[in-house]
Amino acid sequence: MRHSKTFSLAITAIAAAMIAILAQITIPFGSVPFSLQTLAIGLVATLLKPKEATTATLLYLVLGAIGIPVFAGGASGFQVLFGPTGGFLWGMLGFSFVTSILTNTNSSLVKVLIANILGDIIVFVFGVIGLMVVAKLNLSSAIMAGVVPFIIPEILKLALVTLLSKPLFNVLRKQDYVK
Repeated sequence: MRHSKTFSLAITAIAAAMIAILAQITIPFGSVPFSLQTLAIGLVATLLKPKEATTATLLYLVLGAIGIPVFAGGASGFQVLFGPTGGFLWGMLGFSFVTSILTNTNSSLVKVLIANILGDIIVFVFGVIGLMVVAKLNLSSAIMAGVVPFIIPEILKLALVTLLSKPLFNVLRKQDYVK
């Protein structure tokens, strides 16, 4: 079934809201707490079509840029997008686009996991570059600050996205929304 533009806009807005909500949930893990922001991006990217997934992520970034406290920890403002963690946020656009292109309702769990790992790598690459440029860290320091503490939490989040993908695809299929 072909869905209307209204449906596409609604699902995009709901996805952006989900990203904003999950970004506020912080879980202590070792010395560095992490949010569920990339879990939300992974779910959105896995379940939605590329245009909707990328637009939802862009809408999330715009909402944060204009001052709505949607970024992890309630941060907001244009300066966040160009601050030390801005690279990670910009990388989420790539995560959404690439993962969404690579997944669909027929994707195996392995394919969903690999697509999400590739998307997460994009976030880390942009994040490390951002840390190097804005925080003036060398490559090694940027990786130690922006990647290493988050490897285990990211693996857990991507595993959860992968495990949730099939049941959620089944729900979407029942609603006649198939990717």
